[in-house]
Amino acid sequence: MTILNETYSLSNGVEIPKLGLGTWFIDDDKAGDAVRAAIEAGYRNIDTAQAYGNERGVGEGIRTCGVAREGLFVSTKLAAEIKDYDAATAAIEKSLATLDIGYIDLMLIHSPQPWDDFRGGDYDEGNRQAWRALEDAHKAGRIRAIGVSNFLQSDLENILTRGTVAPHVNQVLLHAGNTPDELLAFCEERNILVQAYSPIAHGTLLDSRQIKEIAEKYAVSVPQLCIRYTLQLGTQPLPKTANPEHMRANADVDFEISEADMATLRLFDERDYGEHAAFPVYSGK
Repeated sequence: MTILNETYSLSNGVEIPKLGLGTWFIDDDKAGDAVRAAIEAGYRNIDTAQAYGNERGVGEGIRTCGVAREGLFVSTKLAAEIKDYDAATAAIEKSLATLDIGYIDLMLIHSPQPWDDFRGGDYDEGNRQAWRALEDAHKAGRIRAIGVSNFLQSDLENILTRGTVAPHVNQVLLHAGNTPDELLAFCEERNILVQAYSPIAHGTLLDSRQIKEIAEKYAVSVPQLCIRYTLQLGTQPLPKTANPEHMRANADVDFEISEADMATLRLFDERDYGEHAAFPVYSGK
């Protein structure tokens, strides 16, 4: 499972493992076990967020996993509702204290808008203030890299033109059937690494007949095909699971999707999230 040993270099030279563990929907009291299991399986990249409510558990897993802190990469996210400098500064300090792992490797603004107004009003000034707080923590050495999540091109331009540090990462919803090519190209041109959350579309791609047929060609599972797809796009996937068997399977992606099949997957439109469409990121806005 060589993918667990491979890294990308962020624009500031920080190395980030190519495959990470997402922890959305893993309860705080179970997060420590999930983190330890992932690290035992070889993962070194763990992603959480203030909104997930499991930073304490993630931090406990990091502290007790038996691997030196400097060998791990831990990300968290500033709550989407925080759009002023003082509140952002306080929230950053709270994450540092709650995780209790010394420093944060990557911290993101979780969304350009509060969740109850996702893709709604103008929060440009609030995002600039939140970004300034992240910049200050980054310059102080408390966060090694900073970035954003769910940002569209216009949201990124707001930060790029007004900030003093360009985002190192943009974490977005990306999977076979939902490939934002223009945003990917924009980020690539500016050396912003794209992280792919929900690379299996929150599980909905497991029922896709088209994707199953392609997976069968490579004798792999649908999750393995989907994770490999995002890797070959040059993005960094964050599949979520608390199941150690699934963690190991998700990392067993040392195969190559052909150019023809990559093109086919890139053209798919698979964005029916069913019951999950209630969440803003899957709402289709």
